[in-house]
Amino acid sequence: MRSSVRPGLLEAETLASGRNDVHMRHNGAVIDTSDVDAFSPFITLSRDEWAALADSTPLPLTEADIARVRGLGDPIDLNEVDRVYRPLSRLLDLYSEATGHLHAATSQFLGERASRTPFVIGVAGSVAVGKSTTARLLRELMARWPGSPHVALVTTDGFLYPNAELSRRGLLERKGFPESYDRRALRQFIADVKSGKREVHAPVYSHLSYDIVPGEKITVSHPDILIVEGLNVLQPAASREPGVAALAVSDFFDVSIYVDAQQEDVRRWYIERFLSLRATAFAQPDSYFHAYSTLADAQATERAGQIWDAINAPNLARNIAPTRSRATIILSKAGDHRVESVRLRKL
Repeated sequence: MRSSVRPGLLEAETLASGRNDVHMRHNGAVIDTSDVDAFSPFITLSRDEWAALADSTPLPLTEADIARVRGLGDPIDLNEVDRVYRPLSRLLDLYSEATGHLHAATSQFLGERASRTPFVIGVAGSVAVGKSTTARLLRELMARWPGSPHVALVTTDGFLYPNAELSRRGLLERKGFPESYDRRALRQFIADVKSGKREVHAPVYSHLSYDIVPGEKITVSHPDILIVEGLNVLQPAASREPGVAALAVSDFFDVSIYVDAQQEDVRRWYIERFLSLRATAFAQPDSYFHAYSTLADAQATERAGQIWDAINAPNLARNIAPTRSRATIILSKAGDHRVESVRLRKL
């Protein structure tokens, strides 16, 4: 059942208080945003303010659904999904609906009958911040929208160069940095999906072998919604020769989400995940990281910290965090993984 909330979601109004404070009203609830910088491109809502925007309809997910999509080390539960991700799904529904109206109006103006192209959502953020869980949750929630749209999810890991190519280029220790991806192939993939091509294929990446799986492909068949999740999906276009146009992956996004947290928290989450992986993925004999499975806690903690400090921290500081301000929506997490505030780009 659709909510009665209209596109706009938040209705701005000035309350008679003798001050120029700005408030937001939603279904009769007043949300104070007087501390927001009037010249910021974002509106910031606290966790409670954001949760107040949830639909009155029942949460369509169960604990079993959440357990299936929850990432290792991410303690997300039904309450978090209800308070944070249900309103987010509803907002994305409104954005998609508004985009559909714009498409219809444009087609009518041009006298065309072109079919609508997929609505594309980008999800960015650091290693271990929980962006994969966010992307999977949104896929589950949006697939339950009215009409049961076809929602596809693709991670950019599949567009990493194979290890052999990374070694040839001297980039194996920089896996995850922008230059370690086949950005041209990734752009072409999203452009093909966005243009309405019936079937588009993406390479498959194995976190077990830590490499591209030869000969395997993911097929995306004309989805209503495509979610693209990855570290660098909000990277600006690479510079080219003067006068030569350049496209970024994010140029094809209708909406983008950045999952944010303090770097010290993300580092701790990364180490905790590394320790947990010793008994799961690392323990498998064919795992690329099998040698780490026998490390004691102190050794594993030290090694994980070294990997973070040498690779993930520089990548976050130089390439990932600077793209945060390019997002449409920023989810800011506290040290316990709960989203404590949501920033929305003003439209």
